[in-house]
Amino acid sequence: MPMRAVPMLAAALLALAACDQAQTQQPAKAPPPPPEVAVVTLAPQKIEIDTELPGRIAAFRVAEVRPQVSGIVQKRLFEEGSQVEAGQQLYQIDPASYEAAHQSAQAGLARAGAQLTAARLLANRYKPLAEAKAVSRQDYDNAVAAAQQAAADVASARAQIETARIQLEYTKVLSPITGRVGRSAITEGALVTANQAAALATVQQLDPVYVDVTQSTAEMLRLRRRIERGELEVDETGKAGARLVLEDGSIYGETGKLLFSEVTVSPGTGSVTLRAEFPNPKGLLLPGMFVHARIEAGAVPDALLVPQQGVTRDQRGQAVALVVGEGSRIEQRVLTVDRAIGDQWLVTGGVAAGDRIVVEGVQKVRPGAEVRVVEAASPGAPRRQQGALPAAR
Repeated sequence: MPMRAVPMLAAALLALAACDQAQTQQPAKAPPPPPEVAVVTLAPQKIEIDTELPGRIAAFRVAEVRPQVSGIVQKRLFEEGSQVEAGQQLYQIDPASYEAAHQSAQAGLARAGAQLTAARLLANRYKPLAEAKAVSRQDYDNAVAAAQQAAADVASARAQIETARIQLEYTKVLSPITGRVGRSAITEGALVTANQAAALATVQQLDPVYVDVTQSTAEMLRLRRRIERGELEVDETGKAGARLVLEDGSIYGETGKLLFSEVTVSPGTGSVTLRAEFPNPKGLLLPGMFVHARIEAGAVPDALLVPQQGVTRDQRGQAVALVVGEGSRIEQRVLTVDRAIGDQWLVTGGVAAGDRIVVEGVQKVRPGAEVRVVEAASPGAPRRQQGALPAAR
């Protein structure tokens, strides 16, 4: 090596040593801070549980109007679709033949009355003669029996008059109930017969109305078991309230009540029928209308509601949530979800009161990671919400 290169090499070595010393003296970078997550602290609360069931409207009373006598219809005395009162005349059947029968029965009564008078007079005459033995006892007994038979004929004639009068009244076809009458099946001039199969018209009482809904036996048994375990509180009267959701999604303004449940399970559907009663003062509910009834199943006294945004599904389809445990570290819990309550899940297992559920920043953390915790805004769920169908566990 040339002698002039030695000073240059020494200077380079000194510069490298100075750089290594400077790097050694420089402090190491601080680790990044824990990620921030927003949590909701679970607190038990009392909520009302509703079960939504499909059903149809049924009239409170239905009367099919049929003639009780035969004849030609002379008049129709109502407007189709109008409100009619009980006892209001709907049709007039030709009464001529029935008026004649009534008059004939009256004449029969007069004839029987005359025969009774003659028989009684004869019996009265024979009585002293029989005592004086002017006539035989047999003749007197025959006279008394004839008088009694004449009295029976008078009673029969009066019954025939009453029958004829009833038949004459039946020519006026009356409405048996108060309600709304439908279309007329016949017109003037039509021949009708007594107790015919086809109805002349149908009258339906539409205030109140019935709502017949169906519930699966599995759901019914599940609710009963929860009541027996004390997880659900029910009304002491046993009359559950009900609300209606109409076909357009609107809520019916009147509140109804559950009347009874069938005691027989349908073998085809495995469900039972429940009947509720609703007031219908404006006539909005019509027979045959499809609705959804929200039946009050009971109250959960210490329910735990978890926001839906804090619940996900794992690879096996289980509902899971991230919980901030000891040392501000993340734990993953498998939840037992009962149903949706608004924008929250009603949880019956996997978490307890006081647990902190991560609702924001879920994507930034993994189980075991340390986090920085802030409280999220309270969900503020109302006290009564509609429950959806039970979620998969």
